[in-house]
Amino acid sequence: EEIYDKMACWCQTNDKEKTKAISDAEARVEDLTTTVEELTASSSRLNTEIKNLEKEVAKNQDALDKATAIREKQLVEFNAEEKDLLQSVSALTSAIVVLSKHHGGALVQLDRRNVLTIAATVQHALQRHASLLQGVLTPSEFRAVSAFAQAPQDYFDAAPTFKQSYAPQSSEIFGILRQMKETFEANLDASQKE
Repeated sequence: EEIYDKMACWCQTNDKEKTKAISDAEARVEDLTTTVEELTASSSRLNTEIKNLEKEVAKNQDALDKATAIREKQLVEFNAEEKDLLQSVSALTSAIVVLSKHHGGALVQLDRRNVLTIAATVQHALQRHASLLQGVLTPSEFRAVSAFAQAPQDYFDAAPTFKQSYAPQSSEIFGILRQMKETFEANLDASQKE
């Protein structure tokens, strides 16, 4: 009977321990099942967010590629405009230097080839940079410099008028060229700062 009591005691103790372990394990299984369901829902939500973010990244990359292409095109255009403005400034500087040597007199004193070169420079600047010169040159200045650019020989052969005796034609052209040069330099400086 003693062995039976020991065995019964062992069975009851073991049964209590096993029942408690089973109960704890079942509770843990329920907790883990809940956790798995929560994590599955979270995983699904995160997968959806990832897909949306991938679409957004692709859209942003496309926008970046387009913006980069636009900036590259603008850079090419800027470089061409900068080169042209630099050439125009250089040519106008040369023209101003030539005119400044003869500034006291009329263009008749200049070598015909120099005047033709200056006229070609002015014609190019007027055609290429007309938009820059709007609002800078008055209509009468624009007409005067256009007339010079189109027919520089008239400045050789024309007899001085009353007005020209006080302000030779070269003075007016000289002033306009300086004004054009300053405008081109200011525009070039502003473009380079952008």
